[in-house]
Amino acid sequence: MGKVVLAYSGGLDTSIILRWLQDQGHEVICYIANVGQDDDFEAARTKALSLGASKVFVEDLRAEFVTDFIFPAVRANAIYESRYLLGTSLARPCIARRQVEIAVREGAEYVSHGATGKGNDQVRFELSAYALMPDIKVVAPWRDAAFTERFKGRADLLRYAADKGIEVEATSAKPWSMDENLFHISYEAGVLEDAARPYPVDMCKLTVPVERAPD
Repeated sequence: MGKVVLAYSGGLDTSIILRWLQDQGHEVICYIANVGQDDDFEAARTKALSLGASKVFVEDLRAEFVTDFIFPAVRANAIYESRYLLGTSLARPCIARRQVEIAVREGAEYVSHGATGKGNDQVRFELSAYALMPDIKVVAPWRDAAFTERFKGRADLLRYAADKGIEVEATSAKPWSMDENLFHISYEAGVLEDAARPYPVDMCKLTVPVERAPD
């Protein structure tokens, strides 16, 4: 099937996708983008290699993320619906740009990501890739019928990870995913999908409730 450069985080979705791409016959090159998140990049590199990645690139994109994406957005006062500062939105084209550069350098004809088939991230990754390299091929597992038949949600991913001995931070008790970078942090999935329920306070990494803040 050829080489594919997978945007890899070391988390639940992309760890399962790494194995799945191999099952489809791909040689998988993992690419980890450092955009300021508080992650153990060397642990993620080791994990990707242990799961069968042929190569792993850990790329420090913090400077270009600030100069090419965050600063222009701040200067433009880019705010979505008067509230959202576009932290995830700004990071995706930055990540995709380096992903395409690696694909060109490594002779890969495919790129892949772990974005769901119903959200905005798939569009951010893929349109960025097509703009930079129109003939690149994108493997989007969450839009692949065989993948979605096997994995209908995060519960199936967690069971597969447990069966295969793949260590992941997400659990059935804390099934949400998290996106963190220099500009922001956001969460989704799990109990957060129920707007009638308050979010679990202990999920927050960058803030604390007023009640817990020092005087």
